[in-house]
Amino acid sequence: MRPNPQDLPQTYDIFRSQLTQVINMRHELVLLSQAIDWKYLEERNAEFYKDEGRPGVTARLMIGLHLLKNMFNLSDENVCERWVYDPYFQFFCGEIYFQHKLDMERSSMTHWRKRVGEKFLETLVQESLHSAFKLGALETKDVKRIAVDTTVQPKAVTFPTDAKLRYKAILALGNLAKREEVELRQSYVRVARQILIKASRYRHAKQMKRAKKAEKKLKTYLGRIIRDIQRKIESSDPLKEKFFSSLHKAIRILNQTKDSKDKIYSWHAPEVECIAKGKADKPYEFGCKVSLITNVNAAPAGHFVLHTAALHGRPFDGHTLKPMVEAMQSWTGIEPERIYVDKGYQGHNYPKKLRVFKSGQKRGVTKAIKKELKRRSVIEPIIGHVKHEHRLCRNYLQGWLGDKANALLAAAGYNFRLILNWLKDLFLFILILITTFLEPTRLQESF
Repeated sequence: MRPNPQDLPQTYDIFRSQLTQVINMRHELVLLSQAIDWKYLEERNAEFYKDEGRPGVTARLMIGLHLLKNMFNLSDENVCERWVYDPYFQFFCGEIYFQHKLDMERSSMTHWRKRVGEKFLETLVQESLHSAFKLGALETKDVKRIAVDTTVQPKAVTFPTDAKLRYKAILALGNLAKREEVELRQSYVRVARQILIKASRYRHAKQMKRAKKAEKKLKTYLGRIIRDIQRKIESSDPLKEKFFSSLHKAIRILNQTKDSKDKIYSWHAPEVECIAKGKADKPYEFGCKVSLITNVNAAPAGHFVLHTAALHGRPFDGHTLKPMVEAMQSWTGIEPERIYVDKGYQGHNYPKKLRVFKSGQKRGVTKAIKKELKRRSVIEPIIGHVKHEHRLCRNYLQGWLGDKANALLAAAGYNFRLILNWLKDLFLFILILITTFLEPTRLQESF
């Protein structure tokens, strides 16, 4: 059922102090909560619930927890734990009195992300930009010069090897067969474990022929257990349906080779892709590509993430420029006049080619454009902040939707944290200014 609206008449307790009487109302988290249009977000959130049943968790509480999680780089468990003893977190989530217990399970955050999907999470990034415009932290002229780049969002998976993947498939098929009471000739769990250890030791000792022989044995064991299961479930349609997904992944792992294009790199996350970066410390990264757009010239609060999206299928950077810029334009309502990219966007598909400038470009570059072109690399530290401070560096959310949700929440968390820091610095600046003007008066009064 739809969550109860946050603007219901409140019953005030005369024996308890409200949070407004306890906390500092000029705190930056309080000012930020007053700038966000919670009513609009609650109306959008209500679309994903039915009219009957038990009321869901309050929309502002759920949205606030996700924003705080990515603003302060916390896990689901940590943000729920900190909410209990932080009055500013509780005020941000719409509480009137201090609460000693969070009346929801941590898993509710996972269910909520799956329920609302990608479109609503895009609304959170748009709201962060709207709040920045409303507070004066971002201006229209700042969005007309943008820099576009892509990075990799790594998934929480171990480094893939053929031996580990085959052993994992053997283990998963054996456990599923045991759970569904399908009796196998042999589970191969014990012998496969021994062969896996031998293969890793042979690789470490540079004995490649022995290592390949051990890995071939694992492939043989996997093929045997696949064929055994297929024979046992051949006459049962319900069992075929239950084994379909696991058997499909196991067969792909069995048949894939070094040159296969559509490879599986992780059993629990088959959507993971291998992206070659060409860097000395990380030649390959396993996850998905993410596109980010930021303003080239600093706004009053700094450089915002104007658009982000997780891109599956390892697309060429140049082919992503047109849809990403058009999506940013639909978010902000502002068409960019100049777009700065790196050399990876050579041969891009953006129709207005004269507005796109690549690093190192000489033709058609004026003095002003050359100056802005030097600032194209400002997007690199922005990517670093989003990755290492707002949970884009390692994605723990499941599936394709998890990739998209994590990228959008990281961008929203980064933008709101940027506004938060700007409000804090602005208040300190005003305080110092007032103190400076009052100081001569105090000196005169002392004499």
